[in-house]
Amino acid sequence: MRAFQVTSHDAPPSLVDIAKPEPGPGEVRIKIKACALNFGDLLMIKGTYQATPPVPFTLGMEVAGVVDALGPDTNGPEVGSDVLVFGGSGGLADYGVYPAESIVPLPNGMSYEDAAAFPVAYGTSHVALDHRARLQPGENLLVLGAAGGVGLAAVELGKLMGANVIACARGADKLKVAQAAGADHLIDATAADIRAEVKALGGADVVYDPVGGDQFKAAFRACNPEARLLPLGFASGEVPQIPANHLLVKNLTVIGLYWGGYLSFKPEVLTGSMRTLFGWYGEGKLKPHVSHALPLAQAADAYELLRSRKSTGKVVVTLD
Repeated sequence: MRAFQVTSHDAPPSLVDIAKPEPGPGEVRIKIKACALNFGDLLMIKGTYQATPPVPFTLGMEVAGVVDALGPDTNGPEVGSDVLVFGGSGGLADYGVYPAESIVPLPNGMSYEDAAAFPVAYGTSHVALDHRARLQPGENLLVLGAAGGVGLAAVELGKLMGANVIACARGADKLKVAQAAGADHLIDATAADIRAEVKALGGADVVYDPVGGDQFKAAFRACNPEARLLPLGFASGEVPQIPANHLLVKNLTVIGLYWGGYLSFKPEVLTGSMRTLFGWYGEGKLKPHVSHALPLAQAADAYELLRSRKSTGKVVVTLD
């Protein structure tokens, strides 16, 4: 079967032929139909992600497809069922094998592309805003990187949760995407004084930041007393250093979140969150934004869209 693999951290990933995997006890094999890309994949390629598998490995965290086979003594979804799984890796291939307990049936009417684009963006944003930051109706939510995968989901969910959403993104085109997702106020990160603009809007009560760098510094200075900051990633390439003395002055709280980490110590947080999110999807309140869908043969081009920040929302690779 085909697989888009990292064979060395010093060379670009490539499409290779490998054996079709066989499911063992407690495992399910999926015929993969769609796989969403993530910024973490780019770090895996370089070997700097916190959960990088040993080489060689197949890229692709978020998978949607059809159950193809069950391993011995496995109580899983029926063969032929449409399912979703966050596998961490292995999704950019014709087939993948995953633990049966991690498989989630797709809601009725959800497409494979929507499903693949769903768990990381919406799951991260919902757990961050609800479980970790306890976002309240009427609070000012500042979302940095608001046109990216997790950022756009945070805009949509923040609005749904009753917040006043301030979206910060690069350029008018990306801001239009954030506005369509429900943003109340727009800030162009390439032209504006982020701190001044946020302060003029009443300051930030919650900061959702997958960017880091100078944008985090500006957002930090625009926080209201008792604000909560969520540093979720560092797309800028710069991990911010937080001055602890400034935290004291305004009684600020910095909250870490690694969404996938809950799988190992408190999975009920993720399953409860996904149940809520699927309910909202079924009610038509959520609509994943996929700016590009490319076939597996163009996986390298799909990653370049992500790397060059030419995409909005999610980039998905489709498989026949």
